[in-house]
Amino acid sequence: MHGGAGVIERAQMDAATEAAHRGAMDAALDRGPALLARGGSSLDAMEAVITGMENDLLFNAGRGAVFTAEGRNELDAFIMDGARLKAGA
Repeated sequence: MHGGAGVIERAQMDAATEAAHRGAMDAALDRGPALLARGGSSLDAMEAVITGMENDLLFNAGRGAVFTAEGRNELDAFIMDGARLKAGA
C-alpha cells in the first residue's frame, strides 16, 4: 500500500510530518478490518481503505501524479471482484 505518486525522503520530513503520514496510513489500514468485522465483503473493505486514502489530503492517491519523462500525468485505477471474476476501471 502506498499514498500515491512521488517520494518523500525521510531525511526531509520532521517528526510531526512523519507521525501524521504514519497515522493516516494506520487509519486507512484500520478501515478495512472494521468493515469486515461489521459483515462487509472483502471488496467493500478494500474500497473503503482506498477511498479513505484518496480523500486524505496527506496523499495524492486518486488525485494526482508526478509527471512522466514526457511531461504528462498518467493515472489509472482498477478494482476486481475475484469471487465473481468482474472488474472495472
